[in-house]
Amino acid sequence: MNYSVKIGDVKTVDELVGAWSDDDFVELLKRFNYEDADKVSPNELKDYLYLAIADYEPNEAAAILLDYRLSDKLSEGQIANMSNEMEREKLAENYSDIYIHRLLFDINQFLFKAYNGKFPNSKATRVEFEAKEVPDHATEVTKEIALKVLKGALSDRSLVNRLFGDHLESDIAFPEAEGIVWELNDKGNHQFELVTSENWISEEDFVNEEYECSFVPAKTPDEED
Repeated sequence: MNYSVKIGDVKTVDELVGAWSDDDFVELLKRFNYEDADKVSPNELKDYLYLAIADYEPNEAAAILLDYRLSDKLSEGQIANMSNEMEREKLAENYSDIYIHRLLFDINQFLFKAYNGKFPNSKATRVEFEAKEVPDHATEVTKEIALKVLKGALSDRSLVNRLFGDHLESDIAFPEAEGIVWELNDKGNHQFELVTSENWISEEDFVNEEYECSFVPAKTPDEED
């Protein structure tokens, strides 16, 4: 597959829009024992939640948030351990299961702001780019393809290149792309927006703004057999 690529705006952010809904805030207020959660106006929900959280120790609040977002993926023991680790470690970068890094980032950053910096300040990278297939076959740009398209823009020092260089350059199955790329938005007219952890790709990793690249898509399980 051949692509013509142009890198647009690259930003480092410490919060992702839409990470928490009003319904999330209402439910969390209830879990933090605020009895009148349903009566709070939407524009005051977050402030009330910050006040409710202040009555809890940081690890207790972390456990409540982890249980709310990840009880279907983590055991009670894992939640207990992680709630104590979060105050000193960037679990959104270091936890072994990369497929929950995005959720851990949202939890970590909420706690970082609720406790005025007592938790580590994790960062995400938002990349806007244009990717045109040559010739144009209207192939869907998946998370795997997006990372392969962006490889040509990145320094060899970037973590995604260092750990997954072989996957980016060959047809090796690359399921990890689903965990590395937190969001991939098709803006139309070959324009895309990708969000990932600053740990995987940082602003400083970008060394090329316009280029052409070639790669092979990863094999499907049927093709591997």
